[in-house]
Amino acid sequence: MGAEALTLEKFEEASEIVTRVTSETKLVYSEYFSAQTGNRVYLKPENMQYTGAYKVRGAYYKISTMTEEERSKGLITASAGNHAQGVAYAAKMYGCKAVIVMPVSTPLMKVNRTKSYGAEVVLYGNVYDEACDHALQLAEEKGYTFIHPFDDLDVATGQGTIAMEIVKELPTVDYILVPIGGGGLCTGVSTLAKLLNPNIKVIGVEPANAACMKASLHTGKVVTLPEVSTIADGTAVKTPGEKIFPYVQKNIDGIITVEDEELIVAFLDLMENHKMVAENSGLLTIAALKHLDVRKKKVVSILSGGNMDVITMSSVVQHGLIQRDRIFTVSVLMPDRPGQLVKVASLIAEQQGNVIKLDHNQFVNINRNAGVELRITIEAFGTEHKAQIVKALGENGFHPTLVPTHSTYNL
Repeated sequence: MGAEALTLEKFEEASEIVTRVTSETKLVYSEYFSAQTGNRVYLKPENMQYTGAYKVRGAYYKISTMTEEERSKGLITASAGNHAQGVAYAAKMYGCKAVIVMPVSTPLMKVNRTKSYGAEVVLYGNVYDEACDHALQLAEEKGYTFIHPFDDLDVATGQGTIAMEIVKELPTVDYILVPIGGGGLCTGVSTLAKLLNPNIKVIGVEPANAACMKASLHTGKVVTLPEVSTIADGTAVKTPGEKIFPYVQKNIDGIITVEDEELIVAFLDLMENHKMVAENSGLLTIAALKHLDVRKKKVVSILSGGNMDVITMSSVVQHGLIQRDRIFTVSVLMPDRPGQLVKVASLIAEQQGNVIKLDHNQFVNINRNAGVELRITIEAFGTEHKAQIVKALGENGFHPTLVPTHSTYNL
């Protein structure tokens, strides 16, 4: 299909077609993020889609454009996550065979979810690129129709239907923040937003250590990063799409990069204030809000997905609490005499600190009268409260020393 593929007519057609497989993800106004940023912030919760992410849009629209013959050959794709589930579910809705090649390291939950939609899963390679090469090989050998996760204009058109919904619901939107991995979502959203209203600013958001689109835009052509390293695995892409790149060049108004640490805090903020779970890639647009140097604008953050496994979730929560000084560990020295532990515990209780863990080491000094060490992991309300607890321990002669946060991960 030629470069004219991304037309308003195509987007309108796609918007109608994808309603067969999408849940209605109405905008959620965020008082919390609005107060934090001085803008009117709305969330587009694609994490609430049936498959847990927006990817089903592009997959389903792509399949709808195929001939009966192409569909009957069976479909194949490579993905470690959301695209896999999107294609598997969309294929099931069309009643056609789907083969998904996933890296060997893919979490079992994602493998099982993909299988639950009726797809055949082939585990191959250590990273996405190896899985993708294998999928292309299988497509050639067995005649399957390959669906690229992002470098496909029909797929991008399907993803762009998100912009149609945003503009219909909030016609006066000023900024749309969109996550970027390979660039499919960003292509669809930015192109349609500009077709509907050229004044809408669309800002892409990438992990700082996987900013392949920023590097490509800077160079003026598609470049491949030597390596990517980020907890936002859904956007950990080395090379953006070639076919879609000209649309991004034309329609994107800027790129914000976000550090992994910012995603951890964004997870806590979203969960505590909106009771929503978004995966790390979906949190990029939340973390980017404070980097957006505007005020009194209507801003929509697209939460692209919510497929985070429980182990990752528990780790992110713990790291986030530590980063926010809501959990910290302090070491105090005290004489090895009865009643000292009660004294420390009472002091912390008076300051409204909550003890999570105690580690009592009598052998820190040869002379036990000189002091035994007590390591206390405490829950606090934040940085000021933490300082208040540490100050009280110091004023009462316990010589508190903060223990580096990495020591507190095994709570």
